[in-house]
Amino acid sequence: MGHMVTSADIPVDGEKIDGNKLQRIRTICGGIMVGGIAISFPILIAGMFVSDKAQGSYAYSWLYAFFFFTTLSLGGCFWTLLHNVSNSGWGVSVRRVMENVGFVFPFMIVFAIPFLFPQVQEFLYEWMAGHRSVPDNTALEDHLHHTNHLLYLKRWFLNIPFWYVRFFGYFAILGLVIYRLRKLSIDQDNDPNPGTKRLIRARRDSSWGVPVFALVLTFLSIDLVKTLDYKWFSTMWGVYIFAGSALNSMAVIILVTIALRRMGYLKNVVGPEHDHLMGKLAFAFTVFWAYISFDQYFLIWYANITEETRYFILRNTEGWNYVSLVLVFGHFVAPFLLLIRQDLKRRNGYMIIVALYLLGMHMIDVYHMIIPERGPSVGLVVDGKPELWLNGSFFGDIIAFVIVGAGFVFFLLRNIASAALYPNRDPRILESANVHN
Repeated sequence: MGHMVTSADIPVDGEKIDGNKLQRIRTICGGIMVGGIAISFPILIAGMFVSDKAQGSYAYSWLYAFFFFTTLSLGGCFWTLLHNVSNSGWGVSVRRVMENVGFVFPFMIVFAIPFLFPQVQEFLYEWMAGHRSVPDNTALEDHLHHTNHLLYLKRWFLNIPFWYVRFFGYFAILGLVIYRLRKLSIDQDNDPNPGTKRLIRARRDSSWGVPVFALVLTFLSIDLVKTLDYKWFSTMWGVYIFAGSALNSMAVIILVTIALRRMGYLKNVVGPEHDHLMGKLAFAFTVFWAYISFDQYFLIWYANITEETRYFILRNTEGWNYVSLVLVFGHFVAPFLLLIRQDLKRRNGYMIIVALYLLGMHMIDVYHMIIPERGPSVGLVVDGKPELWLNGSFFGDIIAFVIVGAGFVFFLLRNIASAALYPNRDPRILESANVHN
C-alpha cells in the first residue's frame, strides 16, 4: 500500500477469492482426509491389519496429530476473541483470517472420534482402564479406595461419564462461540447499513467467550494430554498450552495473509504495518512461551514432589533430553533473535521462513508432550525397563500428521472460500488499512 486508502479502494460487495483457485488443493486435501480416516479408524478402533502394539502406538500418533492442529484452531479462536473484546482497530483487516482459522475448531471433532472408544482409551488413559476393571460403581469406589487412593480422590473429575460430557461440551460451547462471532462478522458484510450494532454484540459475546475459551483450552488439554499420566499435575499446564497455541496460530495467520496477497488479494487493506504488528505479537508470545515453560519446570524442580517430577524425568531419559534441549534453544533463543528486528518483520519472504520455523518447533513441542508416554504404555519391557522409543512408530506419526493436517487445511480453505476475505463494511476498515505503528 503506497497511498492513503479511501472508501473508493474498498469493493462495495467485498473481496472474495475465486473458488477455482483453491479447488484443486481442497480436493487433494479432502481426498487425503477421507481416505486416511477410512484406513485409520479401523486400525485405531478395531485393531484391524495390525498388532496390539502397533494399534496402541498409532493411537499416540493420532493424538499427537489431533492435538497439534487443534491448538492452531484454538489459537484462532483466541485472536478473534481478543480482537473483539479489546475493540481493536488495526486488526480489522486480518480479522476474517483469524475467524477462519478459529472456525476450524468445531470440525476437529471429526478427528477426535476415535478417542470416544474404549479400544483406543485403554492405550492412552490408564485411569479409564482402572475404572473399567470394576464395572459396578459401588464396588469401584471401594476398590479404588483400597488399591489406588490417588485415583479415588480424583474420581469426582476423572470418571468416565463426566469425561464424555466434557468432551462433547468443549466442541459444542466454544464451537458455538466462534460460529456466532464469525456469523456476526459475515452478516455485517451483507448489511447495506452495517453501523456498530454487530460490533457491540460481538464485543459483548466475546466478553463471556474469553473465559469459555480459557476453560475449554485448559480442560481439553488436561483431558486429552495431561491425563496420559493421571498422577502428574501442574498448575501451569493450561497456560503453557495457551502460549503455544497463541504463538503458532499467529504463525498460521501470517502465512495465510501473505499467501492471499501473493494471489492478488488483500493488497488494499493489509500491508507492511500489519506484518510488523503480527510479527510483534509472534515475538511477544515467543517470550511468553519461554517464560511459562521455564516457570513450569522451575516450580516442579524446586518442589521436588514425586508426582510432579516424573514428567521431566521421563523427558530427560534415553535421548529425550536432546529434544528438551532443542526446545530451549530452538523454541526460544532462535525465534527471539529472528523476530527482534523491526525491519525484518516487514519482509514477507523472511516471515514465511520464520512462521514455518515456529510451526516446526511447535511440532517438536507437542511431540515432546505426548510421545514419551507411548513407550511405557505400549512398549516392550527390556531388562526390567520399558522401551522409550518404539521401532517404526515414527512412520505412524507422519501418516497421522499428514491425514489430520490435510483435514485442517481442507476446512480452513473451505472457510476462506465461503465468505469475503475481510470485513469490508466494518466502520473501522479504513482505520485498519491506514494503520501506522
